[in-house]
Amino acid sequence: MLLSMGEEKRQSFRRISREQMQSIYRAGPEAIFSLIDYLQDIIESNAHRIEALEQQRHTDSHNSSKPPSSDGIGRTIVQTRKATGKKPGGQNGHKGSTLPFAEHPDQVVVHAPKRCGKCGGSLEAEASIGYERRQEVELPPVKAQVTEHQAQIKACRNCGTQTRGEFPVGLNSPMQYGTRIRASLIYLKDYALLPFQRSVELMHDLFGVPICAGTLANIEQQCSAKLEATVELIKESVRHAEVVHFDETGIKINGKLFWLHSASTARASYYFPHAKRGTAAMDAMGILPGFEGVAIHDFWFSYLGYSCAHALCNAHLLRELTFVWEECHQKWAQGLIDALLKWKKAVQQAHQMGRTALGRWQILQIEKEYRRIILRGLLANPPPQETGAPKRGRKKKSKPRNLVERLRDYSQEVLRFVHDFGVEFDNNAALCSGFHNPQDLRMPAARRVDRRSAA
Repeated sequence: MLLSMGEEKRQSFRRISREQMQSIYRAGPEAIFSLIDYLQDIIESNAHRIEALEQQRHTDSHNSSKPPSSDGIGRTIVQTRKATGKKPGGQNGHKGSTLPFAEHPDQVVVHAPKRCGKCGGSLEAEASIGYERRQEVELPPVKAQVTEHQAQIKACRNCGTQTRGEFPVGLNSPMQYGTRIRASLIYLKDYALLPFQRSVELMHDLFGVPICAGTLANIEQQCSAKLEATVELIKESVRHAEVVHFDETGIKINGKLFWLHSASTARASYYFPHAKRGTAAMDAMGILPGFEGVAIHDFWFSYLGYSCAHALCNAHLLRELTFVWEECHQKWAQGLIDALLKWKKAVQQAHQMGRTALGRWQILQIEKEYRRIILRGLLANPPPQETGAPKRGRKKKSKPRNLVERLRDYSQEVLRFVHDFGVEFDNNAALCSGFHNPQDLRMPAARRVDRRSAA
């Protein structure tokens, strides 16, 4: 007999034998209608699967949220930048830069000519009439410096009690590494992202300092403990900011997948690892609950559960629109790409002119054009029609339909950068490092965390 829809999802399709067909035919019209509905369901399900697989095959870093590292070697990526017409390299009027001459070099080496370059006569007794300067910047030879601290012991003349001098604060062991070595190791391990063993090898090869990976792990733990108060100050600074960028990415801790959450402003970045990606992690992070500013993020639905104002990252939207335009060939998507970039430029120009907001009429025109483009997108992607017998659950929508509905329902969040100059066009600050250089989550995410450095 025919499988039910629930069974069909769990099992592979079975061909219907001629005997089953004859049995269905003799059962009358209703049995035939049920068979046709069943076959249509299979065709529709397979069509959705094929469409999803085709879309997955054609997504990369330029039209989705996939990282560039996932594009693969040899894959041709469509460039979305428009040609400027300028030649490569420095442009006319651009001032080049070279190493500046030091006014007071650390060392001067004089190279005197000994014989005339023409006749070969001796020049050793001749006075100099000028010179040509060249300077070389070089690292001095580096050798680890060992300082021995001796605490003198003296006996009191009156009572005979022996008293020892005080060692400097922090000098607790008979033999230990100094603060500059410890700071350098933290820099190499946690900023330069060198693994434990390579950090150890670098210190030995360049400076002749022997150290083991376990000692480096202890130094890292001690540094982490001393920074707890600083981390809490950063968290409070971000929590009370007017605009904060939020994002999250996967990270390995002790070989297991965790989520590294970030909250960033122009001055500070706060990171929080958690086993969960959604609301449980955001609550534990302790910034979004009670946050009263504007949260800029991609359309990860957990963010929208908080009562603060929201702004959607338009860089994410541009990639999704690129996919709809290139793969689905829907013109409204390209129209919205051009419009968003045009409005971004208008805001930048107004800001450069010292203005704090766009004019009311200009904003009304932007909103009108936005609604017109979204209407074209809705017409190009009608909602799915019911076919056959009514089914339980929500009807599956296409990727373009889901996108255009989101753009319709969250127009205020998409266009918040137009209304508020304090809100940026995208969420790229959340991908910047804590030093506000491009990219906030990428350096920590590139780091493999194990049990020695999980703190």
